[in-house]
Amino acid sequence: MPDGIGAVVLDFYGTLVRMVEPLPPDHRDVFARRGLAAQGELWGDQWSVGPAEGEEHAAQSVDETTYVAWERDRLRRRARGCGVPEEALDGLVDELDRAMKAVRLALFADVRESLAALRRRGLLVGVCSNWYWDLEDRLAEVGLGGAVDLVVGSAQAGARKPHPLIYQAVLDRCGLPPERVLFVGDMWVPDVLGPLAAGMRAVHLWRPDRAVEGVAPPLPAGAARIAGLPELIGPGGAAGR
Repeated sequence: MPDGIGAVVLDFYGTLVRMVEPLPPDHRDVFARRGLAAQGELWGDQWSVGPAEGEEHAAQSVDETTYVAWERDRLRRRARGCGVPEEALDGLVDELDRAMKAVRLALFADVRESLAALRRRGLLVGVCSNWYWDLEDRLAEVGLGGAVDLVVGSAQAGARKPHPLIYQAVLDRCGLPPERVLFVGDMWVPDVLGPLAAGMRAVHLWRPDRAVEGVAPPLPAGAARIAGLPELIGPGGAAGR
């Protein structure tokens, strides 16, 4: 890693936090309670209903009310397509929306001290994530409300990683040229290839207890790989130079 890094921006889920029990309710249970079991079987993956990776939605991100209405409309259209009667849509959408966001999160053990150490070195510390509108609230909920200097969530930025718009929002908030910003995350395209394409440096976090399966891809120029956040600070680490 080169000298001159002025900011370290980290992904949220899978990098700083993980999901813990109790897990969100299965959508099939939500449908079944409402006498809609057959329609629930047609729903598919409950996590795939949100915006896709790289999707731009600036027009829907003008404010929280507009964005949440857009989220709910996506649920409503999908439910209607599964055969849910019109009179049952509103109640079902309310419950599905709550269920999908009822994710209990906990910090990885190395997060708090690692972020504090980065800030002690005079670095800006930020978070950039594909997340709902409440990203700052969730950071506060897990105890990181005062631990970071900037937060860029896809809901408010108007695009999801790896769309260039969200990385530009990161750079604007950092107030630094891209080569002085280091992006850290566990997902290959959103957290490594996307930031590199935006001119940033990138670190691929490949935790031993990661949720991502498979084999780590070969590293391109400008990227490094670590097994835990303390490696950012230790001798030879990206923030230690």
